[in-house]
Amino acid sequence: MNVCIVGTGYVGLVSAACFAEMGNNIFCVDVNPKVVETLESGKVHIYEPGLEDLVKRNTEQGRLHFTTDLGEGMAEAEVVFITVGTPCGEDGSCDLSYVDAVAREIGRKMTSPKIVVDKSTVPVGTADRVRGIIAGELAERGEDIAFDVVSNPEFLKEGDAVNDFMKPDRVIVGTGDEHSAKTIQSLYAPFARSREKLIVMGVRSAEMTKYAANCMLATKISFINEVANICERVGADVSEVRAGIGSDSRIGYSFIYPGVGYGGSCFPKDVKALIGTAAEHGYDARLIRSVDEVNNAQKHVLADKIKAYFEPQGGVKGRTLAIWGIAFKANTDDIREASAIEVIKDLTALGMKVRAFDPVANARARGEIGHLENLEIVDSQYAVLDGADALAVITDWNQFRNPDFDRIKAAMTAPLVFDGRNLYVPERMGKAGFAYFSIGRTPVE
Repeated sequence: MNVCIVGTGYVGLVSAACFAEMGNNIFCVDVNPKVVETLESGKVHIYEPGLEDLVKRNTEQGRLHFTTDLGEGMAEAEVVFITVGTPCGEDGSCDLSYVDAVAREIGRKMTSPKIVVDKSTVPVGTADRVRGIIAGELAERGEDIAFDVVSNPEFLKEGDAVNDFMKPDRVIVGTGDEHSAKTIQSLYAPFARSREKLIVMGVRSAEMTKYAANCMLATKISFINEVANICERVGADVSEVRAGIGSDSRIGYSFIYPGVGYGGSCFPKDVKALIGTAAEHGYDARLIRSVDEVNNAQKHVLADKIKAYFEPQGGVKGRTLAIWGIAFKANTDDIREASAIEVIKDLTALGMKVRAFDPVANARARGEIGHLENLEIVDSQYAVLDGADALAVITDWNQFRNPDFDRIKAAMTAPLVFDGRNLYVPERMGKAGFAYFSIGRTPVE
């Protein structure tokens, strides 16, 4: 199948590479010539395990092409995916300016029937909006070309996106057109050989499904963090509580890991967008609003623990904190809405020196927060510890799970660890001579 994908960000590039891997002819369109040049060379501009190999192989084998010209990209395409960014506005609403721009360009340049697919995360009603924009541009041209607009939300986890695309739990298709549904079903058929995974529904229901799914997962995270904060105050252990509730099949273990809050490009933005959508329709989404409020507060919990520890010793000013992990989660270089950034800002503002290390996100961190006073980004996991008064673990990279604790103690001025991901066992940390503070568990002092 000939497919055009507009936007080579996280969703667009993963989709393009995976569709190409299944034998389709894919044109990727991006407005940035440097990005196109990079991709044509077989390299990728985002970090995602397994993605670069897919891009390189399919580019070399002639199934994956890149261009800045939308007209060229969609000339032979049966299906055109819109996968551009939909950033969060200052008021929490979803910024659709990039989606609108692509829709206008499609209307101006399409010369044959198309199925236009919204894969970007967009508010309910966006497909109708895109349909209206394209129809308006065609009318201005005096053209009568058939097209349909379909919703096909993505459900990819950063850090495991290729696997998620190749082996999806479900493929949601929002359309009332039988031809569109069958075309999209054919495109996704190679990814659903063991069982039927395509769920066809109304366009607005498909748009809503994406937000409902992400808000449900965000709710589980905020819920277990709320429970963890209560556990600390009543003397319970959130790890034991998690085991107790997770064994209930109605609840399950996924997304009930306590920590320092969720971040990234999806959950924060989508939660705020659904709150805004509800408000636009006269409804106060109190539960979802609370999920956002709990998460925003949770991002400051680790910094509060550090401040409380050093307060009797004159405060954090002039002291040095080593940080392991800047990315919002492991296996990605994405630092958008990352909890580490809030910890860094909270403590450097009080005069604490922070030295941070991340296996892949250092470059992005230097570009985004490298200007902050009292912050140094370090390129070595253990060098970051030299002379530090404490270590804070914020991202759960595998290489942080079983480190050399003797080396940690030798490098630091004191054996003090603040664990924002509960990677370590408190009893073992105590026996190893560490003062240890985690989330929702009794500290070891």
